[in-house]
Amino acid sequence: MSKLNESAIEALAIQLFEQLGYSHVYAPDIAPDGDRPERTRYDQVLLPGRLQKVLQRINPSMGSAVLQAALKEVERIHSPELLANNETFHRLLTEGVKVSTQQDGNERGDIVWLIDFDNPGQNEFVVANQFTVIENNQNKRPDLVLFINGMPLAVIELKNAADENATLQSAYQQICTYKHAIPGLFTTTRC
Repeated sequence: MSKLNESAIEALAIQLFEQLGYSHVYAPDIAPDGDRPERTRYDQVLLPGRLQKVLQRINPSMGSAVLQAALKEVERIHSPELLANNETFHRLLTEGVKVSTQQDGNERGDIVWLIDFDNPGQNEFVVANQFTVIENNQNKRPDLVLFINGMPLAVIELKNAADENATLQSAYQQICTYKHAIPGLFTTTRC
């Protein structure tokens, strides 16, 4: 009989997310110094290439300048208040990103959607394990991060159920530690 440990639980959780349609990414591979980097810094929590690609797919009538402006708007969320950041992102997610552009000398307003709520299959779902974030000289690596369209929307901390010291409270405390140490990861996740 194989021994139950946190790595086995992580592998099972990844497998379950794959069954739900998520693609698995080993996060060290897409880290800034990984084999296939998808972010340029460890404090960058968005996967901008993935987000930009999906924005083009779900907003086909928008030009690249409009989509780039929307991406910058999401990247620009940066208040000292985590709750304010979270509320700002939630508004962009649910109401779309309002972008103003000039066309034929007139200002035009467009709305860029970050998620296709009407056609979920148009979105990209990724489960990444061991996603390292370094912020405020704090180096943290949550067990699983769920990305939709390159945006981290959930952070999952796993515990070994066979370990009598592993409790729901300890997992919650670890998430709270992450929230204070690497708040940038929680701009796009509900806290």
